[in-house]
Amino acid sequence: MHPTWRQGQALARQLDLQRELYNAALEERIGAWRRQRHRVTYVEQCRELTELRDDRPEVLASGTVLCRGTLKRLDRAYAAFFRRVRNGETPGFPRFKGARRFTTLQWEDRWGWKVKCGDHRLRLLGIGEIKVNFHRPFKGTPKTITVKREGKKWWLGVVCVDVPAEPLPATGREIGVDLGAVNLVATSEGEVIKGPQFGARTQQRLVSAQQRFARQQRGSKCRERQREVVARLHRKVANQRRNFAHQLSRRLVNDYDLIVIEDLKVREMTRAPKPKPDPEQPGEFLTNGAKRKANLNRSVHDAGWATLTALLSYKAESAVRTVVKVSAHHTSQTCAECGYVEAGNRVSQAAFRCLKCGHSDHADVNAARNILRAGRAQRA
Repeated sequence: MHPTWRQGQALARQLDLQRELYNAALEERIGAWRRQRHRVTYVEQCRELTELRDDRPEVLASGTVLCRGTLKRLDRAYAAFFRRVRNGETPGFPRFKGARRFTTLQWEDRWGWKVKCGDHRLRLLGIGEIKVNFHRPFKGTPKTITVKREGKKWWLGVVCVDVPAEPLPATGREIGVDLGAVNLVATSEGEVIKGPQFGARTQQRLVSAQQRFARQQRGSKCRERQREVVARLHRKVANQRRNFAHQLSRRLVNDYDLIVIEDLKVREMTRAPKPKPDPEQPGEFLTNGAKRKANLNRSVHDAGWATLTALLSYKAESAVRTVVKVSAHHTSQTCAECGYVEAGNRVSQAAFRCLKCGHSDHADVNAARNILRAGRAQRA
């Protein structure tokens, strides 16, 4: 999006007002719980917007749909909190949003905005027509939009419904995909794709920028400028990682009818090790390998497995391809030729040699072949 100076100021003003609405709605829910009232719902808070129109008309300057989108965002945060409580995970209660933590405006309905594709314009109620560069034509009917601020730039996300599928011709080929930190992808056909490691490439620049940011005086303009430098580096790495995942997932979907991939639990894999109390010295702790585990976790996050899996799934659905997720249990220790399972089969990170039949192969390629066999069995 390319808003004018006045339009940018109006968008920033709406961000502040919607953040105030979000925090006030959260305070109302917390207060109702402390007073042991019934649970305040999303519908009840939407009804209160009518009273807000008389007291704070500037909050509803861009329409009630925008305000309902803010309240719906809070309702989703509460729903996610209760879901984590039921599943025994870390609850993470919804918290009040500061100015840097509230950067999106959401319109949950088709009122208050209009997209003009031919004119490359977006019309927003109370703000005007904003120039927009669409990176591809729309398919289907636009239903909801999200306006997001990243640094000094504004971005528009449009969700469309009734999007037709784009089936690709059948190729008759099937493939198993093994994901790793060193080799991002290894296929059952023997192809090994080394991970680009965009985060590791930018690590030194990022460390220098963060050290300089830590030395700046709090509240100064220099600190704010340096904060944007750090944020820009993080955004660049995320964009590079997402772009690589887009290209790789598109190639796999175009070439194969069946794609079998590991169902990796990234959250459990990157969990910090528990501290080990020293039984001989109360209050002291033994070495638990936290530093080594932190380096491994950084490599796992840099690989972007979850992003690749998500992009692969939605592209395959549109192309009428099949993606099957299988358990990764023992796939790297099982011989793809005879099926013998033994931890000693994995000689090193890259070498596999079966202790029973003597079969040798690249370790990740052998695992990909096991993944493909498991996917075929699961599909059958």
